[in-house]
Amino acid sequence: MQDNPDKLATLVVNENFATTSQPVMISVICPVYNEAAYIGGLLDFFVKALPADKELILIDGNSSDDTCGIIKAYKEKNGLDNIHLLHNPDRYVPYALNKAIPASKGNVIVRLDAHTEYSPDYFLRILDTFNKTGADIVGGPMRIANGNAVQNAIGYATSTRFGVGNSSFHFEDFEGFTESVYLGAWKKEMFETTGLFDTVFKRNQDDEFHYRANSMGFKVYQDPSIKLYYHPRKSLKQLYNQYFQYGLFKPLVLKKIKSSINLRHIVPSGFVCYLLLLPFLLLAGVTLALAPLALYVLFALGLALLSKKTFREMILIPAVYFTIHIAYGSGFLAGLVSDPSISANTGKKQLSYPFK
Repeated sequence: MQDNPDKLATLVVNENFATTSQPVMISVICPVYNEAAYIGGLLDFFVKALPADKELILIDGNSSDDTCGIIKAYKEKNGLDNIHLLHNPDRYVPYALNKAIPASKGNVIVRLDAHTEYSPDYFLRILDTFNKTGADIVGGPMRIANGNAVQNAIGYATSTRFGVGNSSFHFEDFEGFTESVYLGAWKKEMFETTGLFDTVFKRNQDDEFHYRANSMGFKVYQDPSIKLYYHPRKSLKQLYNQYFQYGLFKPLVLKKIKSSINLRHIVPSGFVCYLLLLPFLLLAGVTLALAPLALYVLFALGLALLSKKTFREMILIPAVYFTIHIAYGSGFLAGLVSDPSISANTGKKQLSYPFK
């Protein structure tokens, strides 16, 4: 039986937040770029969702479509003064977050993504999880929204350990303290200690921040009652580019926060090295070198058959596994030999932001 949303709102908002009796207000922040197709749905969700005492800060990264026009028209039509539009000339997500966090009025900051759908009680569940766990950062697992065959295959592959290792936010049934969560919600007061997001990280900025917060003693908690549904990339090419970027910036994260090193970060690059060496081993007559690749293919095919997806999706699942592992592994190796934080235009390393 589900909790009544109005009852849950009363319970959550009347709870003392952390160790203070200060009333709870939510600041919702969302970087946007060319989101004309999605922004209306996000605005509708924000307005309808409880609790009522909240604000929305949208940070536009120089959209070339009508994203800003839709936001302004929506505000004017509905007479809303709790929706704010900021502009991010630097375009990348960490700059957007670093503009919104100091501007936020709430003591709880919730990050949204325009390509993700949220349950009606999303904010209430976040507040409830803060109250019952004492955590500093909370979030829900990354459930996958239904999409085309490629998206559904990606959704399945990224929910298996063969696909993503032991990354807990990919698993719907995981609840407990962890190292990172998808998107996330934060107590604003913690930024006075941690600082803001490191703008060096065009990708993986959320992982870096959560690992950094963990290393400083702040607690991260995942609760499956916080429900959100992510729309994966629509093609294998887009998926490859996404995971190459994840791999590219991961060595920077691990160099900065050494305690975050995990076997799942290393294995894909080892797989890429194995594939590069394989032709030479075969030329040398080492036919047993094919055994690991054969096992990989059999395992991927076996998981595809167990998925009980459509025939087309089952065919795509092994291709998704291969794309993720090759892309991430290649990006990781590239990140080991080059520094992606060096600006191609200036040749200078970009700096992280303090909290002000």
